[in-house]
Amino acid sequence: MLSLEHPRDLVMSGAIFGAAAFVWAGWAQEQPPAGIAWRIVLGILSALGVVLDAICISIAAHHWSAGSAFDTKGAPFITYVVVFWVEVALMIGLSIWANLAGRADLIAPLILAIVGIHFLPLAWVFGQPILAIVGVVLTVIAVFAALARADDVARSFWCGILGAPVLLIAGAWCAAAGAAVLRDGSVA
Repeated sequence: MLSLEHPRDLVMSGAIFGAAAFVWAGWAQEQPPAGIAWRIVLGILSALGVVLDAICISIAAHHWSAGSAFDTKGAPFITYVVVFWVEVALMIGLSIWANLAGRADLIAPLILAIVGIHFLPLAWVFGQPILAIVGVVLTVIAVFAALARADDVARSFWCGILGAPVLLIAGAWCAAAGAAVLRDGSVA
């Protein structure tokens, strides 16, 4: 599930997943279940995202010359650029639609679904099957959040409380694997 060919990419994936966990756990603070316990859990998930980011960015910066699968001269880069702009347009368009339809509660699940789906082509761009797995899991979480009962909690709660741990686990796994290869010197 992890290709070790570009360990710096794995470490950067850990950083990106850490940042995403921070964001989703923060958005989940919009309206979690009553009581402080859920806010504490979400705060811990956010803090873990920041810690993962700090560790990964430091490792990646020290090993930047290790190379990347991200080649700006080929089809994968063009795919990345196209996917990015399609995502941005979809997020904006769907957010506007949800607001106009009186369903602003669906914005978080819609955006999480787009984030999840965007990992599918990026798995090809970076040659990392783990990105596809994370993408599928996040998309399933988004569908659940869109369909779950949301009388007393925001749908963003479900996105964050379920999505952040997935992102943290995948990010830590990517970071640990990439860092181990970089530390062992198997890659410059």
